[in-house]
Amino acid sequence: MRALLEASKLSVAYGKVQAVHEVCLRIEPGSIVTVIGANGAGKTTLLGALMGLLPCSGALRFAGEDVRELPVELRVARGMSLVAERRELFGSMSVRDNLLLGAFHRRRQPGWRADLQAVFERFPRLRDRQVQLAATLSGGERQMLALGRALMARPRLLMLDEPSLGLAPLIVQEIFRIVYQLKQSGVSILLVEQNARAALQVADYGYVLETGSVALEGPARALAEDPRVVETYLGKH
Repeated sequence: MRALLEASKLSVAYGKVQAVHEVCLRIEPGSIVTVIGANGAGKTTLLGALMGLLPCSGALRFAGEDVRELPVELRVARGMSLVAERRELFGSMSVRDNLLLGAFHRRRQPGWRADLQAVFERFPRLRDRQVQLAATLSGGERQMLALGRALMARPRLLMLDEPSLGLAPLIVQEIFRIVYQLKQSGVSILLVEQNARAALQVADYGYVLETGSVALEGPARALAEDPRVVETYLGKH
């Protein structure tokens, strides 16, 4: 099966500092792949490079196409979406208007109204708050809005940067349940997450990033049982 996204020897440098070093990563269609690692391991930098927010070297193909030189907006049009760690919402705009921005590149195409209703069905709280300003939402509602806005772009690959960050445990469970449902609907997921236990439970395959390089990789279930991963990221039970 051809990979939906394939990165080969991807590197990112800030001046003389190598933040990501020759990372090779592969995402199969309809799968959840997670990247776990400590703070400063290069996870967010890796996502930035994949999305075109940061210059990088190496090879990057999406759906068989070389996309390394494509700007962000064209990657979105190809089917790549990123939900950033900070959510990047427009606080002075309504929930509905934030969602509609997600479909901006396809505003002249039919179907966005149906997509908006689908987002409201997936996130009923957003329907209830669609005229409310984004800045007034709770942390969990903001994460739902960020996910909903990304889904309005009809992504084939959804990249999530720390979706559980700062959320209450019950909301975290709901977010991971939604992530799994998205996979069931055919969306491929790249999940960058500090909550390694939750990430490995929902993922098919995983990578462990340490100081910008892949230290371990393998099926998520195998990584969850690897003594090195248990000791460093999961803790003992």
